[in-house]
Amino acid sequence: MSQKDPCQKQACEIQKCLQANNYMETKCQAAIQQLRKCCAQYPKGTSLVCSGFEKEQEENQAQKSESK
Repeated sequence: MSQKDPCQKQACEIQKCLQANNYMETKCQAAIQQLRKCCAQYPKGTSLVCSGFEKEQEENQAQKSESK
């Protein structure tokens, strides 16, 4: 049996928020920030739901280093 994702609860809160707000991401920024905080607490690769944020961070870092 696989271990439960440590940030699954926050990911579910984002989904609930998006559904309740007609998928308007701007209305769910608080839930998104909570997931980002959760993801920051765990080593990279620990949480599957954080993989999108980790990829986003890598892309942002690559863009910053290219612009220097």
